[in-house]
Amino acid sequence: MSASSSDAALRVAICVARFYPELADRLVEGAQRVLSAAGVASEVFDVPGAFELPLAALWCAESGRFDGVVCLGVVIRGETDHYDFVCQEAARGIGAAQRATGVPCGFGVITCETREQALARSGAGKRHVGEDAARAVLAMVELRRQLRAQEQARAVR
Repeated sequence: MSASSSDAALRVAICVARFYPELADRLVEGAQRVLSAAGVASEVFDVPGAFELPLAALWCAESGRFDGVVCLGVVIRGETDHYDFVCQEAARGIGAAQRATGVPCGFGVITCETREQALARSGAGKRHVGEDAARAVLAMVELRRQLRAQEQARAVR
């Protein structure tokens, strides 16, 4: 998908949890690489951790400035149940933000047991969650664009 696939240039917000700064940087770099290759402008918004991602996504989506929001972060299991609550709230809240606004919000939050697993999913292995989340947002933005075009074509008939 490129910016030329619609009448106006696309803009995507990247909301990133900075709890693990080095991993966050890797995720942002991957998302920006995908968006840039598609000709899509992006703006990065930092939040303290994954728990804050849903609100940041909602604010970005509600602003009317963005066609999509990529949410990025890492949650590594610790010794308490905190991991479960943070993961569940991040997933639930990001999903709720996109349903409430109609703006696609990609879930690029790595939930894992170890730092090594997080590294493998942020570009050091076969997967890059930042890239995957950006691709998902672009696919959903394109789907919305196609549906709107079909709707407009029907209205003209």
